[in-house]
Amino acid sequence: MNEASIKLIMTGLTIALGGAGPAIAIGLLSAKAMEAIGRNPEAADSIRTTMVLGLAFAEAIAIYALVAGLIIRFV
Repeated sequence: MNEASIKLIMTGLTIALGGAGPAIAIGLLSAKAMEAIGRNPEAADSIRTTMVLGLAFAEAIAIYALVAGLIIRFV
């Protein structure tokens, strides 16, 4: 294996594994928020705000993985 193929494999692994964790987190966050809203509809606004904030933080980790993968690929 040459250096170019190793970089390509590592880029793919970085993006795949770096995206899998946030994807699971986003699914769990959304499911639990919907469950909480179903149990307590009066608190829907507060739950939704907290959920969106959590989703943004989880998505940021996926973006960091993308940036790391691009750095591996092109540097």
